[in-house]
Amino acid sequence: MTTESETLVTQDLIERKGKFSEPKVAPPIALSDIRKWAIAVYWPDEPPPMYWDEDYAKTTRHGSIIAPLDFNPFAWPVHREPVPAARASADGAGIGTRGMNGGQTEEYFEPMRAGDVISTTTGLTEWVERTTRLGPTLFTTTETRWTNQNCELVKVRKSIGIRY
Repeated sequence: MTTESETLVTQDLIERKGKFSEPKVAPPIALSDIRKWAIAVYWPDEPPPMYWDEDYAKTTRHGSIIAPLDFNPFAWPVHREPVPAARASADGAGIGTRGMNGGQTEEYFEPMRAGDVISTTTGLTEWVERTTRLGPTLFTTTETRWTNQNCELVKVRKSIGIRY
């Protein structure tokens, strides 16, 4: 564990814990988006028919075409937020400013379908601070919750960030 004088836990971090962002809303999912995504991720093989064949999909427990689990309705944004200056370069990097991706996990709930409108909110849910061979190191967990227009949970992504 790091000493208090070496901590990477800031007041801002403490204040953000457990608070989620305002929702981001994707355009309604089009059937052609689902089909194109399935073709792309299964290429060069044919995707399972539940992702493109309406007659087949009606016979499944879902009753209609569903999107592959990894489908992302936010994948083609028209407008992108600018990269914060602090992340644009390593100039002036010091303790706590360097970082890396510690991985992510996803848990799936309701399938996404044509016509669904997906919203996401993101929040800092926890952190652990340790002294590693890199020095003071902070492991943060950020959770992104996806819901559909019926407020049903679609997916939860937990991402680990590592700062040192």
